[in-house]
Amino acid sequence: MKCPKCESNMEHIHNPLADYEQCTNCKGLWLDMLEDQDLKSVADAIDNGDPEVGKTFDQKTNVSCPVCSNSTMIRMVVPGQWHINFEQCSSCKGRFYDAGEFKDASEKTLGEYLKYLFG
Repeated sequence: MKCPKCESNMEHIHNPLADYEQCTNCKGLWLDMLEDQDLKSVADAIDNGDPEVGKTFDQKTNVSCPVCSNSTMIRMVVPGQWHINFEQCSSCKGRFYDAGEFKDASEKTLGEYLKYLFG
């Protein structure tokens, strides 16, 4: 499998909660449908890439799904955390998080929590 952002190889990683793929270069994460929910509790450990590198690759849009290769992924935002963009495949529902995004999405600051509650 190739990374949808930098086109490097993705490494398959086994975790007791769920298996996932991580780019060997940019350290972005590919999570199959619903794996983000399974792995949220260990986001700090698995999202070990440099967030600054992630911000650079976050600018690359219009990328193809690494599983459904002919399907263009849709840019999405994390509800309540509008500064976090990730890509999701409309066919297989897999998600790609640039380095630092999954960790950030798994943690809510007090301000983000209050904004989510009170809109």
